[in-house]
Parts: sequence; structure tokens; C-alpha cells
Amino acid sequence: ARGSEVFASQCIACHGDDGSGNQELGAPNLTDAIWLYGGDKEAIVKTVSNGRSGVMPAWNERLDEGTINSLTLFVYSLGGGEK
Repeated sequence: ARGSEVFASQCIACHGDDGSGNQELGAPNLTDAIWLYGGDKEAIVKTVSNGRSGVMPAWNERLDEGTINSLTLFVYSLGGGEK
């Protein structure tokens, strides 16, 4: 539940409450199998931690490693990965 709570408080402004994204903001749909920067857990951790230039902020200074890992598992599950 921790990952979903972090998503709700930090990510829905851009990615939407269901993770479907907002193309106008450059926030991709996280619920499909199309991943711009890779959809495996390692790639998601990298994206969350380091951000994406000009489109997504880095969270590594605002969220600890455990929180990023919980968020990663939640985001991974949105795209059809393991629950």
C-alpha cells in the first residue's frame, strides 16, 4: 500500500489517479506495455530517482530508497508487471 500512497500524493498530478498519464504535460501512460525508458524494475527505479530531463523531476533527494522501491513496485504493477 505504501507505493500506492506515494503515487497518490506525488505522482497523480501528472500521471493521473489511474496512471493513464497526461500527454499535454509529457507524462506517459503507465498502464500500458509501452515504456519510453524501459519498463523493468531497474529502469523504473532509475527514472524515479534521476528523473527525465525537462519532463520529470528527480525524486532521489525527496524520497528515500525504500520509498522509491515501494513506488517502483506499484508503478510496475500498473503496466501489467507482477503485483
